[in-house]
Amino acid sequence: MSNLQLRVVSAIVLAAAVLVLTWRGGGPFRLLSVLIAGAMFFEWCRMSRTSSRGMNQVVASIPFGIAMFALLAGVQAQIVWLILLLGLAATIAHAKMTQADWWASGGLAYAGFSGLALAFLRGDDGRGLAAILFLFAVVWSTDILAYFVGRAVGGPKLAPAISPGKTRSGAVGGLVGGALAAILLVLWLGLGSLLAYLLLAVILSALSQIGDLFESWVKRRHGVKDSSQLIPGHGGVMDRVDGLVVAALAMYIIGAIADGLNFPAHGLFG
Repeated sequence: MSNLQLRVVSAIVLAAAVLVLTWRGGGPFRLLSVLIAGAMFFEWCRMSRTSSRGMNQVVASIPFGIAMFALLAGVQAQIVWLILLLGLAATIAHAKMTQADWWASGGLAYAGFSGLALAFLRGDDGRGLAAILFLFAVVWSTDILAYFVGRAVGGPKLAPAISPGKTRSGAVGGLVGGALAAILLVLWLGLGSLLAYLLLAVILSALSQIGDLFESWVKRRHGVKDSSQLIPGHGGVMDRVDGLVVAALAMYIIGAIADGLNFPAHGLFG
């Protein structure tokens, strides 16, 4: 089986599992979010182990674990966010006292914010389901079109110092793919203002590509090709969700603002 075939098979299996848990919502989707965040935190710590002192990673893992447990237990969103933010502040303070670098604190923020944003964006109702399906449609279409357009068209590199394989044509193709997916989903679900959701899709598509570049920079900074080898043909969990989690956090914040800072944030979807 070629690497492309392996990637496709793995992607189909993962997408099917994720969509089933997404449809269920509630506890099953919170568990999925915790597993994603936990894998991301593990991979981040594994990659940065040579840069970040081990004790700082232990300190960061404590508030991360508490916040994820609170999320699984169904604790109110505001309280879970507060736990994570207080833990992040404590981790940063510890790093300053020990004159350590920022990698452990960065891993706590990156993985923790990602897990909470995904879980609370989905929530337990129909608005959350519409929101998370919109996110998946935009980000997955962005990834697929960016990959195939970049390979077919080629051309100037997007950020050669960070990710030599990415092209400007692929980035544009990704934006178009995300926009088309949003149009189809908005028409299918009858969400309302097509222009507003199209603008949101373009923002999320661009941010997902920035998230991809950020993860590539982290890997290059630590001299690794993949964040791990957990997913056949794809590398690690971070390699697969790097764009998704950045877009999820942005969508959650935008939704919270649209909902008058009410949490969970589904203000854009009903």
